[in-house]
Amino acid sequence: MYLPKHFAENDIAKLHYLMRDFPLAAIVTHGADGLEANHIPLHLVPDTGPNGSLRGHVARGNPLAAADGQEILVIFQGHQRYISPANYATKAEHGKVVPTWNYCAVHATGRLRLIDDAEWLLAQLAALTAEHEAGLAKPWAVSDAPADYIEKMLGAIVGIEIVVERLIGKWKVSQNQPAVNQASLVEALAGEPMGELIRERGLFK
Repeated sequence: MYLPKHFAENDIAKLHYLMRDFPLAAIVTHGADGLEANHIPLHLVPDTGPNGSLRGHVARGNPLAAADGQEILVIFQGHQRYISPANYATKAEHGKVVPTWNYCAVHATGRLRLIDDAEWLLAQLAALTAEHEAGLAKPWAVSDAPADYIEKMLGAIVGIEIVVERLIGKWKVSQNQPAVNQASLVEALAGEPMGELIRERGLFK
């Protein structure tokens, strides 16, 4: 990933926060047929290894189910937004402004480990479900479904785990703009996540 220094995010807590808030990841592998990407919701376990681990599951027919030990790239995409030059203060001053796209992303790399164990899978499904059902008026739990049905479903999937060896974060949130433009963007995007991200990284405070 192209990563100018002013866009780099090295705070592991912020990287983990994005990975939790935007768990649908693109898992990129390179096999005999070339590059392939699969979109899988992953559950972050932060206290496994220096960068945490990612756990999930895939259908047995998914090519990932045959990629045990392969080095992979996992991409998480956070908040993103088109940035119009109409919202730059310097537009009125000299007009030398162009559009761009702001975004936050995390790249995690590691080796894929397949786990074909019903007990592990059940625990992984329970953890993933509990995280995303939290806050709902009537949260659903795996135990709400008939045991024989869950057993059948477990037989159709295999667990995956990636112990993250490397984490790279990119927060492209107008750090390359002068303070006056950052301030005008924060005003224009008030109440939006991107406006808050620009404010946090801003030079105008």
